[in-house]
Amino acid sequence: MPDSMFIHNSHNVSNLVYHFVCPTKYRRVVITQYVDKSLKQICEGIETRYDWITFLEIGADQDHVHFLIQSLPEYSPTKL
Repeated sequence: MPDSMFIHNSHNVSNLVYHFVCPTKYRRVVITQYVDKSLKQICEGIETRYDWITFLEIGADQDHVHFLIQSLPEYSPTKL
């Protein structure tokens, strides 16, 4: 997962970074090391399919996950 960098397009330069926190339902403790490893592999797969999204950091606790995502301004947070 690379460091945050400027994205240069033909008419603009951007450095748009989102921080998403996704808790589990009812904050139940369900995220194990296996789930954390699988989640990171899935995010790497998403990164290779879409060139406009970059996962800078993925951190998981037992009841929530943090995503630090860099994207282009054309895509809204709901599209991510």
